[in-house]
Amino acid sequence: SSGINAEYGVEWNSEVNLAVTGSWDKQVKLWDARARECVHTSEHPDRVYTMGQVDEILVVGTGGRRVLVWDIRNMKQEAQRKESALKFMTRCIRCFPNKQGYVLSSCEGRVAVEYLDPSPAVQSKKYAFKCHRIKDEGIETIYPVNTIAFHQRYNTFATGGCDGFVNIWDSANKKRLCQLRKMPTSIASLCFNQDGSMLAIASSYTFELGDMEHPPDQIYIRNMTDIETRPKNM
Repeated sequence: SSGINAEYGVEWNSEVNLAVTGSWDKQVKLWDARARECVHTSEHPDRVYTMGQVDEILVVGTGGRRVLVWDIRNMKQEAQRKESALKFMTRCIRCFPNKQGYVLSSCEGRVAVEYLDPSPAVQSKKYAFKCHRIKDEGIETIYPVNTIAFHQRYNTFATGGCDGFVNIWDSANKKRLCQLRKMPTSIASLCFNQDGSMLAIASSYTFELGDMEHPPDQIYIRNMTDIETRPKNM
């Protein structure tokens, strides 16, 4: 083995002005981009599959369905260590812009909404739901949920799956706000702009069915309306 490991997450944290990377080598590293050097390394219990961050909060999803919550200002010890509420491999984690919690998706067509406050009253609000599943003639096909993106103003979020669909969710009211038209192939990544008026959608085959002919990689920029992204009670 050459020891080469996949980089599975790259984030920029403006709280400390450092780049954050996570890898299959079980490490999360903080990088000073100006000095071009690693300034801290944190060991994790398994391969790093995904990271989500907002301000000082960094949430890392690893193999073994583990979730570690860090304060990026003090990386000597994780603030929380949890087990995913979902039974299958974690695909994506993204933090609520209001810093109250995070959303986690799995390869088995499910999403979990989790909260950071450990009090029983707050923990009672967490839940999980099925999505990105298609029924045809009584047979249900379940697709991985590859990506999550938050609307910065409304705390609603989009999910993208290997079914080629993007769904917009209102987590507070546990409702789907809308489903966008189907893309040519799997949704590999999503990102809202700062005011939530546009959504970038990366349509790219993720090899869930192995090596096969597939549509070319494409990035779509879609204008979003308040009807599609705003919670019903606002």
